[in-house]
Amino acid sequence: MKKVDVLLGLQWGDEGKGKVVDVLTPNYDVVTRFQGGPNAGHTLVFEGQKYVLRSIPSGIFQGNTVNIIGNGVVLDPALFKEEVEALEASGHDLTKRLYISKKAHLILPTHRLLDAAYEAAKGKGKIGTTGKGIGPTYTDKTSRNGVRVGDILDNFDEKYKAAVDKHKAILKSLNFEYDLEPLEKKWFEGLEKLKQFQFIDSEHVINNYLKEDKPVLAEGAQGTMLDVDFGSYPFVTSSNTICAGACTGLGVAPRNINEVYGIFKAYCTRVGSGPFPTELHDETGELIRKLGFEFGAVTGRARRCGWVDLVALKYAIMINGVTKLIMMKSDVLDGFDTIKACVAYDINGKQTKELPFEMTDDIKPVYKEIKGWKTDMTKIKSEAEFPQAFKDYINFLEQELEVPIYIVSVGPDRDQTIVRK
Repeated sequence: MKKVDVLLGLQWGDEGKGKVVDVLTPNYDVVTRFQGGPNAGHTLVFEGQKYVLRSIPSGIFQGNTVNIIGNGVVLDPALFKEEVEALEASGHDLTKRLYISKKAHLILPTHRLLDAAYEAAKGKGKIGTTGKGIGPTYTDKTSRNGVRVGDILDNFDEKYKAAVDKHKAILKSLNFEYDLEPLEKKWFEGLEKLKQFQFIDSEHVINNYLKEDKPVLAEGAQGTMLDVDFGSYPFVTSSNTICAGACTGLGVAPRNINEVYGIFKAYCTRVGSGPFPTELHDETGELIRKLGFEFGAVTGRARRCGWVDLVALKYAIMINGVTKLIMMKSDVLDGFDTIKACVAYDINGKQTKELPFEMTDDIKPVYKEIKGWKTDMTKIKSEAEFPQAFKDYINFLEQELEVPIYIVSVGPDRDQTIVRK
């Protein structure tokens, strides 16, 4: 019996998960998303084309691989329709290779309105959501008021109306003005598109694939530091982005988890509000943003940039049980004379290598400086071509993190991916 390999982000999201899933997909019969929603954009570049996936697993471009949207995902039919049609226009037929869990929850048009209303009510305390209705949808899920994909097949109109009426009452109490009609029009058009796909009891299907010795790759969204339990709360997403989320988001037992691939950038980024100890507010931060083209795939928002944070990375590795590391965007640091890595936090004069309960402005990063490699990495095709300074950087990271770096990415294209021996 095969086990599930899990691939997830170790920072605040945007680590490059989509590209790596695409690269690894030939090794798997099934690729499935286990949490998150269309607030997570996974960018893939190959054969001169750029694709941005929001809800569809990143294995969709490879051969006959089965792709499943798992029960832990929240799905917006309007945005799903846009995503599918963009792929269809590029010549990719999804209807025979993409399946959707009946237990996945639907993002209703009024969830998006609630998202905007709640953010507006917070004023200066805004979390910086993408406004896609993710939080309110997960809130309805946990309060047992949600509408699921499987509900489309049974008495849907009544269930939809009951949920929307509740939302309208909340919006009224918040004195939030809105126009629901255009949102609903697009949403119901998306619903018709959604009905073209097969709805499945995904937990049975996935476990049957494992019994048939078919390897499964579980693709996470966002990053560990945005996990609702273990991230930089309250500036987090509304789901469990960690390895344990694959179990609840797919219906697989913990004993059936095998490899855990943890992805991180050679530096660090964050979108929206919240703590970021190694953030750079200077020319270096601006340069990293420019060189790394650090703008959100879905929102277009500029990402905050800083040096790699090994305290947070070690924490993420521990929480997820990471077995192999994947380092992205090494090439962005090609031109730097010196690279810094945060190896500890100084909190009120005391140093620690453990992530504190609350990440506050009192944290001062303690840096180790590493000599830069000053080499154009984008043309490199094998590990043997790595400059010595870059090899030293990898060795330093592996010693600090105590997990091997399995893959190094040296550019955005599928081909700019080096698997280490």
